[in-house]
Amino acid sequence: MHNLHKITLLVTGFVVAVSMVEAYFLARKARQQGKTYPWHEMGLSLADMVGRKLMALLPLSLATPIFALAWDHRLFTMQINSVLAVLLLFIGQEFCYYWYHRASHRIRFFWATHAVHHSPNELTLGTAYRLGWTGKITGTAIFFAPLVFLGVRPEVVLATLSLNLMYQFWLHTTWIPKLGWLEYVFNTPSAHRVHHASNVDYLDANYGGVLIIFDRLFGTYVAEREEEPCRYGLVHPTTTRNPIVNQFEHWVSLGKDMLKSGNVLNAIGYLVMPPGWAPDGKGTTTEELRQQQQQQQQQQSQLQPAVAASAQ
Repeated sequence: MHNLHKITLLVTGFVVAVSMVEAYFLARKARQQGKTYPWHEMGLSLADMVGRKLMALLPLSLATPIFALAWDHRLFTMQINSVLAVLLLFIGQEFCYYWYHRASHRIRFFWATHAVHHSPNELTLGTAYRLGWTGKITGTAIFFAPLVFLGVRPEVVLATLSLNLMYQFWLHTTWIPKLGWLEYVFNTPSAHRVHHASNVDYLDANYGGVLIIFDRLFGTYVAEREEEPCRYGLVHPTTTRNPIVNQFEHWVSLGKDMLKSGNVLNAIGYLVMPPGWAPDGKGTTTEELRQQQQQQQQQQSQLQPAVAASAQ
């Protein structure tokens, strides 16, 4: 256990150091272009990390009882002592992570935490460790409980998830180009740029952790396109510099929507439907935004001949 804590501290120090180096060079580049670098974004990410470290000291996690229940009723007891076992664990964990990540975008209750990760309006390495303080108490461990139910020890599942998240650190960059054939199999910086983009065409895409194969399999893969530069941040951007607001503004808005919903069914809808859902069907879900964009494009295409004719 002591060695695990030591490794965690070393990895944390490395991640922060590398992200600060990147921030230095990005700030210098911005200064050369006559722009101001948003150092407050780095501050919000560091505040997020500190807050999660403090939260880890509190016995508030739902993962412990969820995993304990799954372990007590496990079907087998698996030994991770062969290449095949490691490979199966890796694929299984990727499958679970895909559905956890997809649910975090498609169920507003989970999005209230995950939105913190998508709140930076610039994609940098510092974004990688802005994960939200409330993840431990929202029950997302349920998505990984099937692995424990099949007989993988909870600590092994958590360690595998940690490795998954460590891999994703380097994906949060704008300066690494597409990586050829690797784009077909692995989650890459290019694929993850799309995931963090708020462009309507890029929303709700590329949920994979290390692999991108489940996105391809389930129809959520979207490739980065030169003609559609990524616009980072949320659909409705947040500009706060207050870490408390950054962490809890989506929970507050969720609570307000539920309180003014009018009835229990609508309140439940706000909780479990996608972000932007509204009972009257006039919300801003991904599907509705795409429908609005399509209508606007159709209107523009209908106007173009008339504009061209009037110009002659």
